[in-house]
Amino acid sequence: MRVLAAMSGGVDSAVAAARAVDAGHDVVGVHLALSRMPGTLRTGSRGCCTIEDSSDARRVCDALGIPFYVWDFSERFKEDVVDNFVEEYANGRTPNPCMRCNEKIKFAALLEKAVALGFDAVCTGHYAKVTEDAAGNRELHRAADWAKDQSYVLGVLTHEQLRHSLFPLAETPTKAEVRAEAAERGFSIAKKPDSHDICFIPDGDTRGWLEERIELEEGEIRDTEGEVLGTHRGARAFTVGQRKGLSIGRPAADGKPRFVLEIRPKSNEVVVGPRELLAVDEIRGIRETWAGEPVEQARGFYAAEEAAGTADAEPSEPFDVMAQVRAHADPVPATARLVRGEVDGEPARELVVRLRESLSGVAPGQTLVIYQGTRVLGQATIHRAYSLDRPDISV
Repeated sequence: MRVLAAMSGGVDSAVAAARAVDAGHDVVGVHLALSRMPGTLRTGSRGCCTIEDSSDARRVCDALGIPFYVWDFSERFKEDVVDNFVEEYANGRTPNPCMRCNEKIKFAALLEKAVALGFDAVCTGHYAKVTEDAAGNRELHRAADWAKDQSYVLGVLTHEQLRHSLFPLAETPTKAEVRAEAAERGFSIAKKPDSHDICFIPDGDTRGWLEERIELEEGEIRDTEGEVLGTHRGARAFTVGQRKGLSIGRPAADGKPRFVLEIRPKSNEVVVGPRELLAVDEIRGIRETWAGEPVEQARGFYAAEEAAGTADAEPSEPFDVMAQVRAHADPVPATARLVRGEVDGEPARELVVRLRESLSGVAPGQTLVIYQGTRVLGQATIHRAYSLDRPDISV
């Protein structure tokens, strides 16, 4: 099988490529140049895809005796990931750029080019597993090492993309084993720190980065009773659940910290309150996709939509899921169903997930990924999260 190994310059993708070679595949390594500043250097252990990472990837490919190329995807990355990140924050939402990168770059742009060039699969160092059901349909599952499991950020993959995805680290028990293997193979990156945070904000100062790209105006910070507690430098740079950076100046009556409960871009207001008001037990998502074949209830809903028209389609039958809203969060049990609803005044399909255990600090713009057991069913972008036990904040 002809395999294109996506080489980030890190230890995971290096060992994944090595295992693909050991498996007898015809492997070619490629590093994606995503920065529009080719001289960018790594800062500590933050970020990825820098000039240093490219050199590290090249050394690994030389050691493996496989060809190595650098592909410039910087323009596509800026349009699909960076610009989307800015736009989402400008609209008061909290995006996940890693999801967009996997969706638009690594498993869309890269995979499309790889297939066009005659490759059978793209190999990455993600900790996740692809299997087949009895009918030969591809399914995405959690990796053996739940501590490193990355199936959440791959929840955007489609059935067709899973057909061309190869994850050689799927069954690896721990990251320590990957590092040990890299050392045994003589890779100089065996002890290289993991990248973290947002790769295009290498110093980690997301607010400062956004202030240079979004028009921020001073506005009011209010409590749930409508009282003005202070001012802020721009509502769009906040996120639901945030505690730091409020600078209210006076403590709450009970002495407990306040958290961002709601962001209102149109009025430029930030609503704050106690931690307990962050708890939600129902989440509504839009633009759902399925990592493989949709579940039976979803297939029935889509068939009803086609037969009756979108406006008249009845909600789907509910189905049990585990719901996860952050990459390293614990999933919680829930029921899900598809309904016809309204988003921003327009008819839309919604994935409604009723949680059996409340979650805290769920923000519009985040990604909701649903599972059954270890299998990733699919994902949706959160547009609303709320508590069924209390009315919406209306001040």
